[in-house]
Amino acid sequence: MSFTDSEKLYPLKFSPVYMERVWGGSMMSDVLKRELPPHDAPIGEAWELVDRDDVNSVVANGALAGKTLHELVEFYGRALIGNKGAGQKKFPLLVKLIDAGERLSLQVHPDEQACRELGDGAEPKTEMWYVIAARPGARILAGIDARATRVQVMDALDSPDIEQLMQNYISREGDAYFITAGTLHAIGAGNLILEIQQNSDTTYRVSDWGRVGSDGKPRTLHREQALKSINFTGRNSPRVAGAVDKRSFNRKFDVVKFCQFFKVYDLRLTGIWNDDTIAAGSFHLLSCIKNRVRVGRAGAYTEMIPGETVLVPACFGPYAVEPLDEGESTVIKTTL
Repeated sequence: MSFTDSEKLYPLKFSPVYMERVWGGSMMSDVLKRELPPHDAPIGEAWELVDRDDVNSVVANGALAGKTLHELVEFYGRALIGNKGAGQKKFPLLVKLIDAGERLSLQVHPDEQACRELGDGAEPKTEMWYVIAARPGARILAGIDARATRVQVMDALDSPDIEQLMQNYISREGDAYFITAGTLHAIGAGNLILEIQQNSDTTYRVSDWGRVGSDGKPRTLHREQALKSINFTGRNSPRVAGAVDKRSFNRKFDVVKFCQFFKVYDLRLTGIWNDDTIAAGSFHLLSCIKNRVRVGRAGAYTEMIPGETVLVPACFGPYAVEPLDEGESTVIKTTL
């Protein structure tokens, strides 16, 4: 199968890669109405866009169907990623859906400095969570409480008491959390989350809440690496409150604005939204959250349903996001 000219690139949709997780849930099927593949353990993650050595997204639509994301990066380079990502050998971001039937482990991701100290292939990871849906009682633990001391946290890492030393939030649809590398965190049970992150798979578990894996044994913890990764001084709230009202016009809210790795915007749309990748110097990732939309321009449209993400190549230029259903549509836009 040959590649098309960059002038013929279009909004690209990819086949999800599903991951079984001991804590997985049922909200991808209950909320998003997805038909999941056969599985032995609960499905906890859908990797919607990924370019890693062991996992790679495959194009699901148009002339490039069957090509991997990595093949696109190698062939199109800057035309796909943009000037802001020039020189990248892999696609710089990873997009996931997280379906938490039980709460995830208490964990931390390293920053660049910690990775240099730790070695062993450690990769930095800063991420953003957007709450697509939350069951009653769902919560988010993100960041150390401002009143907790370093000694208290270190003494409680192996104890359920650590929860009392964390910033603890009621999970609400439309809220987002900016989880910088070094932030201690745990996603609570009953959350369906869109995660935008650096292209990294480095996670250090601090506590697994006494849980055992599918083999009946406790999962591995990484206390030594975690202690070198936790930012004990950063106590700002990571929560970005979502809009709770409705309007009869288009609105754009900044979710992550001052970050060197990615920018994220919450688009609340009641009509056509016009945008341009060339002006931004970057690809656009559009993640459909509420109601169907179509993305593109005449002759190059891609329809999306809630839960799906499309990649609009950096060279694509002017395009539109058109709501297809009544009421306000929600789309999360990510760029470099």
